[in-house]
Amino acid sequence: MARNKEQNWNTSRLARLFASLLALCVWQLAAALVHNSLLLVGPVQVAGRLWALMQTWDFWQAVGFTFSRITLGFLLGFLLALVLAALAARFPLAEVLLHPYLTAVKTVPVASFIVIALLWLSGRRLSIFISFLMVLPVLYSNFLQGIRGADGKLLEMARVFRMSFWNRLRGIYLPAFEPHCLSGCRSALGLCWKAGVAAEVIGVCGGSVGGMLYDAKVYLEIGDLFAWTLVIVLLSVGFEWAFTRLLKRLLKALEGC
Repeated sequence: MARNKEQNWNTSRLARLFASLLALCVWQLAAALVHNSLLLVGPVQVAGRLWALMQTWDFWQAVGFTFSRITLGFLLGFLLALVLAALAARFPLAEVLLHPYLTAVKTVPVASFIVIALLWLSGRRLSIFISFLMVLPVLYSNFLQGIRGADGKLLEMARVFRMSFWNRLRGIYLPAFEPHCLSGCRSALGLCWKAGVAAEVIGVCGGSVGGMLYDAKVYLEIGDLFAWTLVIVLLSVGFEWAFTRLLKRLLKALEGC
């Protein structure tokens, strides 16, 4: 069984690698057919521009600026969503009171929040607030489902045998909470990076990835535009990969305590 799983995993990885290579070939072919660098550049040109940008201090400064602020916004949203979900699970009135605010955040366009927030915040702080705001309802709903997904019969048994809160937490709540938590984080992290960088672009935040993206568009540096877009994708995917694995290990460690 273990060998079959390993073979399936290796086959899946090879399939994804092949699909990625095929997509790059299609991209390069499309760029060759268009034959206009002001409309579309190929992956070879983008890779060259990315390598050139990586040799500059401004590149790493912009990456560090954006990464630190979007990460901070996500972590703040994660912590507040966890607290609010715990309150809503314990007190039904709290869920009712929170509903209109979280619904508004989910339904109002991101661009509207960015424009409104520019009245209150400077462009350099905007990505923190927008990232925080966009992930909050996604994480809250997943966390609440996870907490409420705990087995009622097991909780009743725990009350009968007077299990401590810590034992109920790690033995009943965490196993039910883990899949919802990881699923919510995967969904929220992609949204977090999209919204955070959009805030930097609209807010014209200098010294950030969004600011560099905006400058590349203004000066028609299409190679740079695609290169910075690739940077955003790599940062988002890399952060999601690292954070979800770290979170999974932390939850497993808590369950085993």
